Amino acid sequence: MTKTFEELGLSAELRKALSENGFEAPFPIQEAAIPLVLEGRDVIGQAHTGTGKTAAFGLPILAKVSNDGPVQALVLVPTRELAVQVTNEISRLAKYTGIKTVAIYGGQSINLQHEKLKRGVQIIVATPGRLIDHIKQGSIVLDDVRFVVMDEADRMMDMGFIDDIKFILFYVSESHQTCLFSATMPPEILRLADEYMQNMEHIRLNEEEITLDSIDQSYLVVEEREKFKHLADFIRKSDKSQQTIVFAATKIRADRIARNLRDDGFNASPIHGDLTQRQRDHAMHKFRKGNEDILVATDIAARGIDVPTVGNIINYDVPDDPNVYFHRIGRTARAGAAGKAISLVTPDRMPDFERILQQTNLPIRKLNDEMGIAVPVAQPRTGGYGGYRGRSSYGGGYGGNRGYGGGRGYGGGGGGRRSSYGGGGGGGGRRSSYGGGGGGHGGSGGGGRRSSYGGRRNDGYGY
Repeated sequence: MTKTFEELGLSAELRKALSENGFEAPFPIQEAAIPLVLEGRDVIGQAHTGTGKTAAFGLPILAKVSNDGPVQALVLVPTRELAVQVTNEISRLAKYTGIKTVAIYGGQSINLQHEKLKRGVQIIVATPGRLIDHIKQGSIVLDDVRFVVMDEADRMMDMGFIDDIKFILFYVSESHQTCLFSATMPPEILRLADEYMQNMEHIRLNEEEITLDSIDQSYLVVEEREKFKHLADFIRKSDKSQQTIVFAATKIRADRIARNLRDDGFNASPIHGDLTQRQRDHAMHKFRKGNEDILVATDIAARGIDVPTVGNIINYDVPDDPNVYFHRIGRTARAGAAGKAISLVTPDRMPDFERILQQTNLPIRKLNDEMGIAVPVAQPRTGGYGGYRGRSSYGGGYGGNRGYGGGRGYGGGGGGRRSSYGGGGGGGGRRSSYGGGGGGHGGSGGGGRRSSYGGRRNDGYGY
């Protein structure tokens, strides 16, 4: 039987804020995690996106933090959008406690952040790069931090923040309590946990069955040239009271899809790492207010999008990793609501989609028969095409895999030949610390994506 928030040991002030925010009973991740965090245990929490992970760590921290002290809790997140989302949610829960939370991220004036910090805060939610700036300037001191949370830890590992995280933890007392929360738990996270966490408790609510049963999942196998036509048709036939997120593999494709949708009369905005913070904030503001019906996003930019009216997810491009697929579709059916997820699958991507099919017991309907559309014949794979990534292990494509230089692993093709995102010659490995030239965003040269040996940081993400 599900416990109440009172039975979990939360104060009247927190319960009042929970009630005002529509929390009637704990979600499973909250029921499992809150008592453990209150006991002082280190926790690794894995649960689907949209199932209440922020409250699972935010509530026990608010229960133990003093409202008149220095910074006592640190939440690390991979993106600016997620920093704002987590800060807003913790602030709503802290309404009657007097505890102050501030978001620290790149793209916002550091002087404005200095002013907020001078007023006194107890909880900081930060992206690693900007937090390191404050640490070096002495504007944030972590000596009194008793709680460290890494939210969306899988994406932080994927974005190469491991060295930044270790730098930050060097300035935190060894006696602090650590929590890792994420929708997936790849081996890199477990290795980090072994190094920095003690007396750990694992909570894995979605390890066996990676799916959300409140989402109607389907897919259509079509040629690349047919995908946009079907995308537009699906959106036209969708419930007009619900919003749509379209996922694209690259920033260039996100821009192009959004532009084509606007040309077809839709209200659509792209969101990705090459936009300025102001542009991204403006796009999210319009989407949250309902002024835009459609958001075309890359995977990393989509972290932190929590809009209850999102009823449709359309995978314009199929991800390599099945876990990314489930993370994407978790943008709909928030907190138990219903939603739809449709994937447009080209024949050469069917092996990737079959791995997704193998990781769920619930049906993902094939729409070809329902719509009377013949399944096209798969063609031999070549390098990249149309701004998508090269599939070869040795390069190809317009900047190769996700703009990191060549193909999947070993250097190769340069920047986009038709794009202002151009770039120089062959790139290094996909996440190599030593990676060679080009690939991405305006010019050749540089080292790996986040390498200390040269090159630029990852499009401003986490900074």
